[in-house]
Amino acid sequence: MKGKSAIITGSNSGIGLGVARELARVGADVVLNSFTDREEDHALAADIAAEFGVSARYIAADMSQGDQCRALIEEAGGCDVLVNNAGIQHVAPIDEFPTEKWDAIIAINMNSAFHTTAAALPHMRKRGWGRVINIASAHGLTASPYKAAYVAAKHGVVGMTKTVALETAEEPITCNAICPGYVLTPLVEAQIPDTMEKYNMGREEVIKKVMLERQPSREFATVEQLGGTVAFLASDAAAQITGTTISVDGGWTAL
Repeated sequence: MKGKSAIITGSNSGIGLGVARELARVGADVVLNSFTDREEDHALAADIAAEFGVSARYIAADMSQGDQCRALIEEAGGCDVLVNNAGIQHVAPIDEFPTEKWDAIIAINMNSAFHTTAAALPHMRKRGWGRVINIASAHGLTASPYKAAYVAAKHGVVGMTKTVALETAEEPITCNAICPGYVLTPLVEAQIPDTMEKYNMGREEVIKKVMLERQPSREFATVEQLGGTVAFLASDAAAQITGTTISVDGGWTAL
């Protein structure tokens, strides 16, 4: 990936940060992003640059705002690899689902990928090469109750992935979606103690019997595994993989 540049949305923690680190490890220059603009955000980029010997920047942009999504791409000067990772979640029955939560989830989880992709493709075409990689979810292929907005958004991302792939099929540009199951991020790690208390179970028991009930492997995916999958899709080995989904879900969608 030396000489290539990558933008990863929602990448100051969790999956996005893991993806950014892996792309930097294989030589790509990276742009990190989130909606905050703190010293620690810019420090993350500086640490990646120092560790891997690449260029790394942090650019603040609110992924719920289409104009800011597009401005992120332009401020970065375009990219060779676009990883649409930004996302939020809310759980509630559909008849009680707050309208503002629905709007925010659709905007951040799905609309942002439309805006960033639309802005990035002209740059990729000028460069003669590109990869669009959307972080969808197992919920882009199947559903769960009480997650109407998230499931709708992730299904939409998978559908848009297929459309972009067809529109770029005769060009050296690919578009794919990765569909993770449960990933051990700092946010998930923080939920474990409360879940243990709620179910009166030990750590391993609550992980396997409650949190990973739908994940047949009974193991979390890791941010490093997601980063490795992104790096593969960005490689020349994946040049003929386009318009598809790759599940990293421990067998969830095989059920």
